[in-house]
Amino acid sequence: MAEYKLQVSTGDMPSAGTWDHVSVTLIGSDGESEKTDLDNFGKDLCTGKIGTYTVKTSSSLGKVLLVKVEKNPRLFTLEDEWYCSTIEVTTPEGDAILFPCHRWISSGEYVELRGGRAMKFFEDDHPLLIEHRKKELTLQKSLYQWKPLAEGLLHISSFEHESELPSEIRFSKAKLDEMQNTTKRLGLKFKFKGMVGSIKKWETVDHLKKLFNFKKTPMSEYVAEHWKEDDFYGSQFLNGINPTLIKRCSELPQNFPVTEEMVKPFLDEGNSLRREIAKGNIFLYDQKKLDGIPPYVYNGESLTVTPGLCLFYLNPENKLMPIAIQLHQQPSEKNPIFLPSDLETDWLLAKMFIKNADSLDHEAVHHLMNTHFMGEVYTVATLRCFPVIHPLYKLLIPHFKSTLDINIRGRVSLMGPNGMFEKSTAGVEGMIEIMRRSLREMTYSSVCLPENIAARGLESIPNYFYRDDGLKLWSIIDSFVRAAVEYYYPSDADICKDTELQDWICEIFTYGLLGNKASGFPHCFHCIEELIRFITMVIFTVSAQHAAVNNGQFDYYFWMPNATLILHKPPPTTKGQSSMETIMETLPNVGETVAISVLINQLSDEYSDVIPLGQYPETRFDEPELTQVILEFQAELSKLGEEIAKRNSQLEVPYDYLLPSRIENSVSI
Repeated sequence: MAEYKLQVSTGDMPSAGTWDHVSVTLIGSDGESEKTDLDNFGKDLCTGKIGTYTVKTSSSLGKVLLVKVEKNPRLFTLEDEWYCSTIEVTTPEGDAILFPCHRWISSGEYVELRGGRAMKFFEDDHPLLIEHRKKELTLQKSLYQWKPLAEGLLHISSFEHESELPSEIRFSKAKLDEMQNTTKRLGLKFKFKGMVGSIKKWETVDHLKKLFNFKKTPMSEYVAEHWKEDDFYGSQFLNGINPTLIKRCSELPQNFPVTEEMVKPFLDEGNSLRREIAKGNIFLYDQKKLDGIPPYVYNGESLTVTPGLCLFYLNPENKLMPIAIQLHQQPSEKNPIFLPSDLETDWLLAKMFIKNADSLDHEAVHHLMNTHFMGEVYTVATLRCFPVIHPLYKLLIPHFKSTLDINIRGRVSLMGPNGMFEKSTAGVEGMIEIMRRSLREMTYSSVCLPENIAARGLESIPNYFYRDDGLKLWSIIDSFVRAAVEYYYPSDADICKDTELQDWICEIFTYGLLGNKASGFPHCFHCIEELIRFITMVIFTVSAQHAAVNNGQFDYYFWMPNATLILHKPPPTTKGQSSMETIMETLPNVGETVAISVLINQLSDEYSDVIPLGQYPETRFDEPELTQVILEFQAELSKLGEEIAKRNSQLEVPYDYLLPSRIENSVSI
């Protein structure tokens, strides 16, 4: 007679327990056990509890390969789901084997769990495990399928509604309740004041400050006080919510004919534009990608996307100052270059149109496509190509929690009828075209932060906190990934012969980059270093980069004059004709303002079930070496958090979007 001890863990989320019958069968290399009920005296399988059970066999089962878990309803009980976290099996020889589950099991359903060390396919040598692996991937590929988002755009999951998703990758009920309450509370306040759906224009800028009676943050208040100031305007291109577009200017574009005489008054005394360019103090923001976006007709009004250019000067006080703005790509008499010395409202309008273009690009490309939708590509490829026993599944899956759920919802709230994109200067089709153009231009180096910073010539510009914090995070993630990858892949040969890994990167290249070889994205891996770089990029993108472009939306967008997705009046074509009345007519009306405000509040709010970067509450690795790697990762993140907090305490405008404790492990909001 042989005895196997089982420790069965039920999840600690609400309603994780069950009243149903649950039984297990141990399947080993030398046979299998009888089906054994998990039934001790008293209540079993309660939320957040660990139950201990015994499975008896007439003889040793050899190496325990699988644990079969079955769930069947009791008589006269309501059907429920049970969340099984892990099952740990201790053999008669004293070996403890972890069988991760981390999924909901329904009545009448059974699952077979793999346990022990993470295994690549060529390491499986038992026919039962080889067949199990094959069946698992066949099932996953039938469940998770691709479909194009739109013509010329990356592919997404084929699910039409979040209810179709498996329970374990959907939002928890607690999070859904919080999100709905967040939206409802702010929406009801606006509705009570008669602001929802109102087509009234804001009368004055001060009138807009009534919004702060409903919701505010210290940063949103700061933005409202300083939005007109040129130095604050410039700082947003470094440390706002779209911090990766400005470039060092080595020579002026031919279509941006800024002269020495135009900008001399705004440079340090005695200097010239040519000398400042040579010294590396001139920077360029260029939205040529938006040129030719078709006009969007909104409520009978034809709107204009402005593919503008803005020249910045890093002055001796290390402040980045806008010194020249051109709102369209082709210079002409009706496309003047605006300067800080122009009429105050002319200059404000010019800056507002640049920020409008920046907001369109930010939301469509740098937020939605580059983090949410590319994160979805990485998620679907992982679920399709890696069985749960694969080391890279175990490493990556915590970084994809709820990504499919938020993206399905986001496609409705952003791109659907009455969504936020419909309330933008470009409209839904225009925003899709912006994404389409950006995907064609996307390069691998542009999404790898160290190369991105170097390509833009921003290695040494002062007070670039996004760069400082981001590069440190990239390095910490790289060290974590390196330790894990090198543990499981001792040689380049292991990389080459892992066909599941090669299928994974091939699907990402095919369905994410549409097979565009010019992008520089890999379509296969040849060596360890290539894999480390790619996995680092993936984790950085869905955690840190998403935090950088998501978490500050309320701070910077709630005060609409600072940055808004929609501007109603066309951009100015002559100087000296504007007034504050022009600005108020150009801004969103009351109803549009509150609709956008409610959504950005939901997108950048903080929720109780957030899992910060580096935290892995689901136990998936059975190797103590990986537990140590995770602990070291957490320690480095904690140390960086202390450094950032210390720096921020001395700043007038703190930058905390890349504070590790504020970075979520995955794209899930």
